Amino acid sequence: MASLSASNHVARVLSVANQATDRLADVDASSRIANSWRRCLVNHKLDPARRGPPQTLTEAEIRHVAEPMEETIRLATPELDDLATVLREAGYCVNLADASATMLLSRLPGEADADIFLRWKVYTGSNFSEAFEGTNGLGTCLAEQKSILVHRDEHFREQWSIFSCAVTPLFDQAGRIAGAVNITSCRDDLSRASHQLALAVTMAAARRMEDAIFRGHFRDAWVATVPGDGGRGLLAYDDDRRIVGACRSARALLGLTDGMIASGIDLSRYVRFVRHAARGADEIVELRRADGSPLGRGRVAPPLRARARRPAPRGDGSVDRFDALHRLAGSDPGLIRSVKRLRRISDHNLPVLLHGETGVGKDVFARAIHAASNRARNNYVALNCAAMPESLIDAELFGYEAGAFTGARRDGSKGLIVQADGGTLFLDEIGDMPIALQTRLLRVLENREVWPLGALKPVAVDIRLISATHRDLGRMAEEGAFRADLYFRLRGMEVRLPALRERADRDDVIRHIAREEAPNCPLSDEAWSQLVAYPFPGNMRQLRHVLRLAGCTAEDGVITDADLDLPRFGKAEPDLEAAERATIVEALRRQGGRVTEAARALKLSRATLYRKIKLLKIETTQ
Repeated sequence: MASLSASNHVARVLSVANQATDRLADVDASSRIANSWRRCLVNHKLDPARRGPPQTLTEAEIRHVAEPMEETIRLATPELDDLATVLREAGYCVNLADASATMLLSRLPGEADADIFLRWKVYTGSNFSEAFEGTNGLGTCLAEQKSILVHRDEHFREQWSIFSCAVTPLFDQAGRIAGAVNITSCRDDLSRASHQLALAVTMAAARRMEDAIFRGHFRDAWVATVPGDGGRGLLAYDDDRRIVGACRSARALLGLTDGMIASGIDLSRYVRFVRHAARGADEIVELRRADGSPLGRGRVAPPLRARARRPAPRGDGSVDRFDALHRLAGSDPGLIRSVKRLRRISDHNLPVLLHGETGVGKDVFARAIHAASNRARNNYVALNCAAMPESLIDAELFGYEAGAFTGARRDGSKGLIVQADGGTLFLDEIGDMPIALQTRLLRVLENREVWPLGALKPVAVDIRLISATHRDLGRMAEEGAFRADLYFRLRGMEVRLPALRERADRDDVIRHIAREEAPNCPLSDEAWSQLVAYPFPGNMRQLRHVLRLAGCTAEDGVITDADLDLPRFGKAEPDLEAAERATIVEALRRQGGRVTEAARALKLSRATLYRKIKLLKIETTQ
């Protein structure tokens, strides 16, 4: 091993690794960090003073490594994107890595912090295995297959001590390690304790990714959520009540093995339902063990394909394919008008351009438009133009022939446009599409055919295009930053999706999402007041994450204002105060200045309202 630096960090690593675990600040973390440091010194023969970048793969190598994980990446990406959007302004880099600690999907924070991650090569293709880089969040999490927080100088190598990492392992549908979800901060003003919340957020996101992976793999099976002391597990079974799959938690809870599952063992030997769900709808049921002892309440969901074929009926027994669009519109007048127009063009091949801020639900709205059209039985294919590296968009969108370029797949790739043939192609954040690709997309829309890279002839396609952006494409077209002819091609019908703070039915939306994300946790009056007053710059996506986290951390089953993680960065703080003041002033006006009545209308205690009136310098008649 190379000679060790005499720095304080190196001396501390050597001291702690030689049994002096009391030198670590956090008692709970001390043994795990110290054990990892020992592994790095003894097993991996690493030098804590060595400096240099991590091993980084080329684009061709990344594609080769990522290929076996394509389905996992596809199913996990929406949750990773949501996580990145919520944490971006807080300075966190979000990564999905494979089981060898190679980052395969990265989302960088805002520009102020992104430069540091780029400089240190903390991005897609970099490998952070403990055997190479020493103790670090990603590598140590995967080495131990346990969630971990590695804060600043708890890293083995001194150069990584500027980072704090919160990482959770990701397990596949068979309970095998598939990779890890990592969020990393380079900010030095956050304590280790404050990063515990980041770890809780990461663990919750990883659980949702595992759910998506499990349900996606067993989409033709029934899926039961089984409660247990170590957390709920997922169990998949067929129409004959034979178990076909179980997640890691369910295997541990019920004592299932690969051999038992492969043999198609009878579900009733492990779990029985007091009442079973009807095909076509999720249902909460009471679960019991085979011996009759209670397991608790769980959820049973029918096969995803069966649900797609059988939409939920209305009260009169008929099915309205526009139900999803109407639910999204709520009682907001502008959205109701837009949905009425969308009904009239639902079966016409007219492109739709969705415009709205990040997080308003453009992808959800696009999926509802697809579901309401005569293309609903065919594919809905989505691409986020802002999240995809410019060098990869071309191949992903238009496809390529075998051997078209170095690192291409042996059998080529159809591309997303061809995959969407007969269905709908959704291009999110199309304002970020490079000009050269805009030209190729325009030709596709004009000629209805695609030329894959390296192809000798075009492929005919029939697609409906839905695009979305938060940018002003009209102004960009005037300034030459976006092709004007493509803009008018995309803008068959433009739908503006209002920000959450602008919606006329904002209170109803918050109540509805609270019931979805925290169904068993009522909101306290103070928590409700904060939610209705906060401007939510991250819109629906941010609201869902805030309520999801609050539901996980609420004590005594009631969400209080202390459970709401509502950051006040950038312009959010003055907006929040102004919004709260405006809400209180309006309530007082409606109640003729009567504070008691206004407090009742706002669902606040009178003392709380008086305190806010004094703090915000609001004049009253009482």
